[in-house]
Amino acid sequence: MGSAEYEPLLLGLDSHSHIPDLSPAVIEEFLTHKPIAARWWPRLFAWESRLLWILSGASIVVSIFNYMLSFVTLMFTGHLGALELAGASIASVGIQGLAYGIMLGMASAVQTVCGQAYGAKKYASMGIICQRAIILHTGASVLLTILYWYSGAFLKLIGQSESISSQGQIFARGLIPQLYAFAICCPLQRFLQAQNIVNPLAYMSVAVFLLHILLTWLVVYVWSFGLLGAALTLSFSWWLLVILNSAYILFSPACKETWTGFSFKAFRGIWPYFKLTVASAIMLCLEIWYNQGLVLISGLLANPTIALDSISICMNYLNWDMQFMLGLSAAASVRVSNELGAGHPMVAKFSVLVVSGTSILISIVFSAIVLIFKTGLSKLFTSDSEVIAAVANLTPLLAISVFLNGIQPILSGVAIGSGWQGVVAYVNLTAYYIIGLPIGCVLGFKTSLGVAGIWWGMIIGVLLQTITLIILTARTNWNTEVEKAMNRIKTSAQEEANSDLIVDV
Repeated sequence: MGSAEYEPLLLGLDSHSHIPDLSPAVIEEFLTHKPIAARWWPRLFAWESRLLWILSGASIVVSIFNYMLSFVTLMFTGHLGALELAGASIASVGIQGLAYGIMLGMASAVQTVCGQAYGAKKYASMGIICQRAIILHTGASVLLTILYWYSGAFLKLIGQSESISSQGQIFARGLIPQLYAFAICCPLQRFLQAQNIVNPLAYMSVAVFLLHILLTWLVVYVWSFGLLGAALTLSFSWWLLVILNSAYILFSPACKETWTGFSFKAFRGIWPYFKLTVASAIMLCLEIWYNQGLVLISGLLANPTIALDSISICMNYLNWDMQFMLGLSAAASVRVSNELGAGHPMVAKFSVLVVSGTSILISIVFSAIVLIFKTGLSKLFTSDSEVIAAVANLTPLLAISVFLNGIQPILSGVAIGSGWQGVVAYVNLTAYYIIGLPIGCVLGFKTSLGVAGIWWGMIIGVLLQTITLIILTARTNWNTEVEKAMNRIKTSAQEEANSDLIVDV
């Protein structure tokens, strides 16, 4: 059988109405049987791009608007006073960011296993996997509650003043309910994304965000409940997300095959899943904490006010870019895991190529915007000429980071979809903390570069990690990855069967 037999079907790629009739199985056959004429590649790219953007468009909205909940809260706390803003900001970076990194990292295991199970049409096991994740997330939340409650002592331990630590502790304690919302919401969102259910998630995220603005305004401005009130409002908004996500899963016909009710099966076979969860958490936490740690370190420089202000402004824009790319990364993870689970190695490989090329083009545009508007970007946050000059000096480094952001998160998404979290965790540890962070500290504190030196350390770490991920991806045998996915799904099915036997006995 040759690829020529599938060429008549590919003609449908020019027509939007014919695209749904062309299945991944057909594309897999076409990609497998070489050679492929050059004229077909644009059509194949268009087919995959359409599937990718159906997922990533809504995923980007979810990522950005979930991030905006905390962003809006910090904007309102800034009107309470400089001390309240400093306390809330440092608690967001040092405490909330720590917890969110753990929860988001652990939830990436749901993307891997549920995405592959969905591709293999093992729908019934997906609900069990999601419940298993919620159990583990809740256990992590109980441990993290201790950190939240005694956050003042932790903030003083990392060099913050008594007054800022005190305000940070008030804010962090108000976020304890949010911590448990994280524990449920993160797995639920990944569970839905694995099924390509993304538009309802986007609608829910936007609706909660708009309500959050109103509630925070009432709590801070009208009712004057202060810093604790702002934190509790943020927690309440995250619980609204949990309620909406849960209601959709319980009552929507779209989830009737994947969610069959609560089951004790979730407690069976939890150890193998726990190992993947830990690897996932370490992998993403090392990435998220790396950037946050550099912000904290910049506060120890000779002129900490200018250093903190300038790097915080630049990191704010980098975080916005990161949220955009995380949405694209989530889509890449779902596409890869679905196709591996369905036994389509060539389509999975082609999906990686398409999403990588797309993200690089987007990052080139974003980097150009940063360089063109380097002065205007800082004026949105400050009128201090010294800070504006410092930000302008950092924007070339910000542009480099934005460009790398177009590659690194996408490859991390591919790693999640393929189940490589353990390997990537070691890569992140080496590139970021053994190489990048020490270099940044030396350049920042032992040379005249200052905050730019710290940023160079971050760039070097990300560059090394990106190069390593490119090599890993390029050397991947996608047929072997399909076999691994099948074994993972088979193991999960066997655990469920054993659970059924125990219940019957």
